[in-house]
Amino acid sequence: MATRTAEELLALGLRDRWYPLCPSGTVNRGELTRIERAGEKLLLWRDSAGVVHVQEDRCPHRGARLSLGVHMGDRVACNYHGVQVDGDGVVVSVPGSPGCALEGRRALRTFPAEEHAGAVFAWFGLDEAAEPTPLQLPDPIAGGEWDTFPCYVEWDAPYGYSLDNLLDPMHGAFLHRNSHTMFGGKREAVFQIRAIDDGFVFEKTDQRGVNFDWVQLTDAGAQWVTLDIPYPDTAGPGGAFTIVAALCAINETQHAAFFWRCRKVSGWERDSWRVLYRNRLEARHWAVLEQDREMAEAMPLDAWDRENLYQHDIALVRMRRLLRSEARRQAAALAAPAAAPAPAAPVPAPTR
Repeated sequence: MATRTAEELLALGLRDRWYPLCPSGTVNRGELTRIERAGEKLLLWRDSAGVVHVQEDRCPHRGARLSLGVHMGDRVACNYHGVQVDGDGVVVSVPGSPGCALEGRRALRTFPAEEHAGAVFAWFGLDEAAEPTPLQLPDPIAGGEWDTFPCYVEWDAPYGYSLDNLLDPMHGAFLHRNSHTMFGGKREAVFQIRAIDDGFVFEKTDQRGVNFDWVQLTDAGAQWVTLDIPYPDTAGPGGAFTIVAALCAINETQHAAFFWRCRKVSGWERDSWRVLYRNRLEARHWAVLEQDREMAEAMPLDAWDRENLYQHDIALVRMRRLLRSEARRQAAALAAPAAAPAPAAPVPAPTR
């Protein structure tokens, strides 16, 4: 991939990570879909078996947009000169010059892709040829006893602002104080960070199960944020309302996000929960999310440069330190030459 600075990686997302790109329903059979994610212009399409493919939206011939081309079942044809590329990025036909050297070459960057929990995921690797780390889903969106409603948004704010917001449990008692679930509890707290495998938990030391009282960040091939919101008995069976969030930068000033809304229910309780959620609770949760959107989009782009943090923000400090360290490492890896060239032979001085 192209060289990026550490600051660019912080703004657009670390590499060697899986990111959720869009809802599965965004990519329809027989259509070519163009999106921008992690600073990359992407083409998404499904082959004749319905398998989704994620590729660079750039014809390997002259760089025209493949998304302006023709869907041909198991290949895509560029509309500029008809060059045809398959789901592995291999040029399978050059109609204008059959048998030319471009045919048979894997010439289009193709991103490993999977679909889970109603979302299309893609792997953005430092090394385009390396195999991705297996995508490990958090339990609440992996199926089983959990039931899930995906919630997808696109906001006009840097993705780091949403990550900050998720790692800030204290804002629940203020910004969301009129919510049907986050009206209770104290408006002051002391927090602690507890290390776990591949991440940490940020939690209040003197309150649990009352408001937005803890959050967990996991970074193991994908960045996941998990939190619980207490539910009253009137919200039906299943205990606490769990949110699993994953973010993906679109560019430096916009991002996409999934907030999977989950409860641990099965059988008749699952049916009851789904009816209750759709008819009564979903609109309330969108109202809460809208409060977060308004706050994030109204923040200035230099907010990080002019902030003054305190004890409630120690999770932000920890998270940013981890991301910056990895961004510097990845930027150095991208900048390093693949192999050091042999020193040039000295040029003899001219003779007279």
